[in-house]
Amino acid sequence: MTGNPGKVREAKHALRPLGFDVVQLQVEGVEISEPQADDLEDVARSKIKQAIPYLPSSDDALLVEDAGLFVDSLHGFPGVYSAYALKTIGFDGLLNLLKDSTQRTGAFHAVAALWLDGEIHVSRGICRGEIALQASGKDGFGFDPIFIPHPIQFNGSEHSTGGKTFADVDLTEKEKFSHRRKALDGLIQILNESKPASSS
Repeated sequence: MTGNPGKVREAKHALRPLGFDVVQLQVEGVEISEPQADDLEDVARSKIKQAIPYLPSSDDALLVEDAGLFVDSLHGFPGVYSAYALKTIGFDGLLNLLKDSTQRTGAFHAVAALWLDGEIHVSRGICRGEIALQASGKDGFGFDPIFIPHPIQFNGSEHSTGGKTFADVDLTEKEKFSHRRKALDGLIQILNESKPASSS
């Protein structure tokens, strides 16, 4: 459940190879409220509970993913209010808040919550990085154009975007670092671990 086509695209990319038929849940005439909470998990759980009655079938699963950009020198702002901050002050406003700061580190945090068979499963993902001096790139969404991920260990070697933002790289490259992909992978691991052992 999301109004963000970028999130739908990333969920499809992660879950379709595992056999999930991923479709966007849109409920006409119903507004899902965004709770004022200090934790992304509280927001995700609230959205799931609000949306469950509108699932097309009782057999459907429901995925909600909530994310935020937490900037260290701004004491975690915009954090859980990232969507509102993007809408009101945008990239330029956030970059302006950092214009005199020598510390530009921060992190994207994501919480993926999946309602399945009457139970909510939750996983988190974090990607640390730097806030760029200016927005760059066209492939991302949210604050992707001003976020440069730190190098990571990937398949046994260090990997980086070479100073490019999340919006400068394609989805396959972004997923090597992505907080959202880490949260989705965590959900997949939870589901695999909860499967009953097959009888011999």
